[in-house]
Amino acid sequence: MEKNISKNILITGGAGFIGSHVVRRFVNQYRDYHIFNLDALTYAGNLENLKDVEQATNYTFIKGDIVDTECINDLFSKNKFDGVIHLAAESHVDRSIANPLSFVRTNVLGTVNLLNASLELAKNNPNFLFYHISTDEVYGSLGEAGLFTETTPYDPNSPYSASKASSDHFVRAYGETYQLPYVISNCSNNYGPNQFPEKLIPLFINNIIQNKPLPVYGDGNYTRDWLYVKDHAQAIDLVFHHGKKGETYNIGGFNEWKNIDLAHLLCRLMDKKLNKKEGTSEKLITFVKDRPGHDLRYAIDASKINQELGWEPSVTFEGGLEKTIDWYFDNQEWLDHVTSGDYLEYYKKQYQA
Repeated sequence: MEKNISKNILITGGAGFIGSHVVRRFVNQYRDYHIFNLDALTYAGNLENLKDVEQATNYTFIKGDIVDTECINDLFSKNKFDGVIHLAAESHVDRSIANPLSFVRTNVLGTVNLLNASLELAKNNPNFLFYHISTDEVYGSLGEAGLFTETTPYDPNSPYSASKASSDHFVRAYGETYQLPYVISNCSNNYGPNQFPEKLIPLFINNIIQNKPLPVYGDGNYTRDWLYVKDHAQAIDLVFHHGKKGETYNIGGFNEWKNIDLAHLLCRLMDKKLNKKEGTSEKLITFVKDRPGHDLRYAIDASKINQELGWEPSVTFEGGLEKTIDWYFDNQEWLDHVTSGDYLEYYKKQYQA
């Protein structure tokens, strides 16, 4: 480890989609920090996401599960972290409906493990910070009008959002009860490079490439606010370094789209990319039975982080989508690995002892 390190920062879930972008940003931007990436390498954790920084002298990967109390306590005791950026989570709504208990374990119990370990470090380090990254889904569903603000009452409707709401409450409770320094941010739907293709945008990109159906829930009129993942990583950087302790920041793309309109936009962009006649990919759109507890609309008011920290999205949605599509085309091998049935065996051979 380098001798001139000023801070040891733990990033949980750093091999995942959002986490890998945050790890890369911190490793490259802050050479005087040592970045520890803790990830259990479940289906959505992929060290291929970080091949460009894995040899960096200020970076260490640790395979471990935040639910493992002994692992967490040993890790914190050994490395004396100055801050935790907590992204590790089960995050797919459909999976939470099928197996809610796994979401309780990781998102609630795992978070409490990290909080307990953080208490010991915070006692001796007045600059310690626990930064918890959450979702706009904790707020429930909006009608046709209105936006989620930092003071919107929680009203989660899925096992996933309920587990994240619980973890948010535990973070605030530890702040109030034990004076643990913390910040929380709640983000809207992320998209961009490296996203596991069970989520809407990479799923549709891959299915169009494979000429497979594009499943759209219900009538397709569910509305989401979309945030380019690299813009989110920049916002996380700002909140970690300049956010006010004990505060919550909503991070959104100022960018609402109905699912069906997004599907049509993606189809048009993909037809252009594949040199197909316009309208070809739209024939793949298939309406499927709605999922239980499906929230009608999410939309974030991100004016607080804009006004207090100067953050705003750097790309338009169309521009971000084109960057995303280009990345998946340029990284077809990555996409083939994560969508293949033998992917787990592949990365076990590559990355596990």
